[in-house]
Amino acid sequence: MPAPDRMLTHLRQAVALVRATPGRRGHLLELRDCAEVLVAGDLHGHVPHFQAVLKAADLANHPARHLVLQELIHGKFRHPKGGDKSHQLVDLFAALKGQFPKQVHYIPGNHELAQWTGRPVLKADENLNDLFERGVTEAYGAEFGPKVYAAYLELFQALPVAVRAPNRVLACHTLPNARSLSTFDPARLETDTYDPADLQPGGSVHAILWGRDTTRENAIAFLEKMGGDLLVSGHVASDDGYAVPNDRQVIVDCAESPAGFVLFPADRPLTHADLVGCVRIM
Repeated sequence: MPAPDRMLTHLRQAVALVRATPGRRGHLLELRDCAEVLVAGDLHGHVPHFQAVLKAADLANHPARHLVLQELIHGKFRHPKGGDKSHQLVDLFAALKGQFPKQVHYIPGNHELAQWTGRPVLKADENLNDLFERGVTEAYGAEFGPKVYAAYLELFQALPVAVRAPNRVLACHTLPNARSLSTFDPARLETDTYDPADLQPGGSVHAILWGRDTTRENAIAFLEKMGGDLLVSGHVASDDGYAVPNDRQVIVDCAESPAGFVLFPADRPLTHADLVGCVRIM
């Protein structure tokens, strides 16, 4: 575990680097100097899967390859006193962002949204928000724990909610349900500061982090609004590490084994079959 004061410095630097990422427009990110993209599924505190994804990305030897991570928090791994250890992946992202500021990106999921807005996520009668905060204090102590936790929340609010590759492949956590899509406004994602209404049910940010409508018609309508042709998302658990719910979308999941990610070329047009063929299982 890094020293608390050093971790706090890394996190604050990561927030600044996220906001300064080339191609950022509010909370949307257009990837620059990009030939390939690796998108990992929901990691939920799984350090070995994070390490495997990082090894596969091999960023130092592929300067035009970008790595997109999503939903790092709220996992099953615990500190000795019961606190959630998933903050360790946020720490690893912060260090990685400092090393590869233009190549590494983190998309929040509904769990990050719940943590920063204080809307409890319950699982097996446990409040995952409380477990996460307890884990931070358990790791960094009563003095630095609250400061580190506040830095996490600031980071979550700064993260891009959607990343678009040069070949119009879009990566985001999920897509709005059909009922929400009629009022979904991508322009709301381009602001530097969210309107509180965007974070509530029915709001554009909430919709792009919580929806589960993966019908073909809904995916096509969403992509048209977002200026994309194909979608890589997470949010939906898969026993196989990935799923193909329609001919515009691929879902990847790294929370359990087998775990899936997709590594695709971004410098040429892709068909859906091409994108599915780029899925990797670990």
